[in-house]
Amino acid sequence: MDLSKFANDDFDRGASRLKESAWLAIKWLFFQTTLPWPSTFRSALLRLFGARIGHGVVIRANVNISFPWHLHIGDHVWIGEEVMILSLAQVTIESHVCISQRAFLCTGSHDYKKDTFDLITRPITLRQGSWIAAQAFISPGVEVGQSSVVSVGSIVSSNVPDHTLVRGNPATIIKSLSP
Repeated sequence: MDLSKFANDDFDRGASRLKESAWLAIKWLFFQTTLPWPSTFRSALLRLFGARIGHGVVIRANVNISFPWHLHIGDHVWIGEEVMILSLAQVTIESHVCISQRAFLCTGSHDYKKDTFDLITRPITLRQGSWIAAQAFISPGVEVGQSSVVSVGSIVSSNVPDHTLVRGNPATIIKSLSP
């Protein structure tokens, strides 16, 4: 690859540079801090920047969300400390989902086969009742099924069926969970 050929000009950020700059300031002051700002306040700020946020959402300290206008969160979702949501594409988190500490939802990657190292973005969906355990990595384009569990430190690069426990790198199905 030749990184001098990389061009990101065709990437649609989904908002103006002014809105993005304002978000960066808000994110730094109210999200990427250890101060215990109320989750209702953080949810209101996300809504102000275009996120669709349900009721009863808990957002802990040091959460990093790239573009809130690409974020849809259902009701009663818990987002733990130091969670990273790289929302270059749509991230949908349905109701009653738990995302534990330092998990990473990553909607972007690069085409290593091209000299230009093109940016590739794909959405992520976490279905109702799923749990993404601490330090798990969810790759671009992945859907985690309803009531499924992604075990601690797992690397998920393909879809997880409903009612399934996955573990490892790469994450593999460990067992079916009763509905």
